[in-house]
Amino acid sequence: MDKGQFAILRFAKYKGPEISNIEAHNERTKEKYASNPDVDLSRSKDNFHIIQPTDKYRAMSEALIKQYECPRVRSDSVRIVETLITASPEFFKGKKKSEIRGFFEHAVGFLKQELGEDRLVSAVVHMDEKTPHMHVSFVPITEDGHLSAKRILGNRKTLTAWQDRYWKHMVGKYPELERGKSASKTGREHIPPRVFKQAANLNKQAKRVFELLEDTNPFNAKKNAAELDRLLHRFFPEMGKFLTKTKQYEQAIAQLEDSKGKLENRNAELRQELKEATTVSTKRKLEESQLKADYYNLQRVMQAIPPEIVFRYTGKNLNRERGLANEM
Repeated sequence: MDKGQFAILRFAKYKGPEISNIEAHNERTKEKYASNPDVDLSRSKDNFHIIQPTDKYRAMSEALIKQYECPRVRSDSVRIVETLITASPEFFKGKKKSEIRGFFEHAVGFLKQELGEDRLVSAVVHMDEKTPHMHVSFVPITEDGHLSAKRILGNRKTLTAWQDRYWKHMVGKYPELERGKSASKTGREHIPPRVFKQAANLNKQAKRVFELLEDTNPFNAKKNAAELDRLLHRFFPEMGKFLTKTKQYEQAIAQLEDSKGKLENRNAELRQELKEATTVSTKRKLEESQLKADYYNLQRVMQAIPPEIVFRYTGKNLNRERGLANEM
């Protein structure tokens, strides 16, 4: 059976310090991408811009807000909306770079029509990950000059309309594309791929932490303590960011298909099945199952680490702050 080729459009909202983080990822200004192992920096030379930013994302957003004299701009207002545009991996198979560029240029044309060209800060295509995809960052200024991501993106019904318009625009040139399922129809919010990758990376770190704790004896205590200290100085800040980020996706994670009990016993099996999976839908289900397993495992990790150690490295009680103990 032929695999579906879906047109994919996703939105994410950012404000404050988050903007510099997504800019560093999109523009590939970091030397390493520990939280995203799929990035192959040796291929980053193949990345390209449809729209090249003229300044830092935050500076460009502030300049545009000033230009439009947007009223009632709060310090916590969303200043950048990031749009992820891609398609199923099958769509890109056999396509030349010029054809891939044409696809993303056509998609940017849609956003220019919808938002106004001057609102677009950057449109960069990543060729250094598994599937070509584009990050388009824009300042959410409405037609009447208000800074409002809420008015532009709206509710689930509005987002469904966005998906409909985008698919109609794309299918005119690429009739093989199917419309992706919206969050309103699937019944849950989209979980960004970076959340999956961050969970897996944190679990690797946690595994090493417990290996050191279990393997410590009078002969290696000093060496293990030093490595453990380095690991925990890195682990807790990253864990804190992960818990904050996943708060908005907790309901979505809770709705993933497999039950918690099944997942706890299926990690090895899932990884093997994932390697052998032959359809995109099967892979997606398995990846989601693995995310839920990773998510609950990280919750157990935070409960297993003594509170005094957590406090020593973070200055706060993460378990109490997120109510993890009540979720288990």
